Amino acid sequence: MTNSSPSLPAEQQNYSEQQGHGAPQRQPAPQGYVAHSHGAPIPTAPILAMEGVCLSFGPKRVLDGLTFNVRRGECFGFLGPSGAGKTTITNLLNRFYDIADGKIRYDNININKIRKPDLRRSLGIVLQDTNLFTGTVMENIRYGNLEATDEQCIQAAKLAGAHDFITRLPKGYETELTGNGGSLSQGQRQLLSIARAAVADPPVMILDEATSSIDTRTEALVQKGMDALMEGRTTFVIAHRLSTVRNADCIMVLDHGRIIERGTHQDLIARKGTYYRLYTGAFELE
Repeated sequence: MTNSSPSLPAEQQNYSEQQGHGAPQRQPAPQGYVAHSHGAPIPTAPILAMEGVCLSFGPKRVLDGLTFNVRRGECFGFLGPSGAGKTTITNLLNRFYDIADGKIRYDNININKIRKPDLRRSLGIVLQDTNLFTGTVMENIRYGNLEATDEQCIQAAKLAGAHDFITRLPKGYETELTGNGGSLSQGQRQLLSIARAAVADPPVMILDEATSSIDTRTEALVQKGMDALMEGRTTFVIAHRLSTVRNADCIMVLDHGRIIERGTHQDLIARKGTYYRLYTGAFELE
């Protein structure tokens, strides 16, 4: 993937520069933008809008009337048991399926009117299962952007937190990988996947159960790499572990294709519903 994040509008750039010089108080967001907890404001117009979205596979209703908006720079977390519809939502965003009812607008354009290659170039994906091919570490990272220089690949690896372990390999970035990277640990393979996404530099990231197959100790390292990757991007996080979505701007709890709860971590804890029971251990996801 070779698409780069769009440059910020002049108003937002000026605001960001003010914040970067140690201003003691947050400046008001310019017109057309909303203040954001991470610093610079984000446009009020959503980058993704779903309205009454339904999807069925034969007689089975997979998504049932989903409606939500996501603004640029926001992190959206999807939580729910297997089969709740979490991954299906991101598959719709990639146009792997076409919806039966409802509307999806991406960057204020009907998603069906966007060419699939163009749409998918704007989306970076880190999955639970990492696919590495036979070739050097450098070549595996560069697969995210075939025009990337060696230096750009190294910077992506540093951002992902992969640089240290790569430099300890027998030939560093020129170490040959075989057997889907079988000589690496699961955590190391996932860090390479994050580096590959970073070098593509997409404006939108999808993290689909990206830490579910690694132990909790390794998860902290991978999560740090994902946090760096998410900075300044719109991000969709699909997770079984609550720790992965806890800091999201909005968490949506799904069950049987429906949104049963939505809000921040603090909001959902205060409601003492499904999310609260998951957080306190009174209920477990299947």
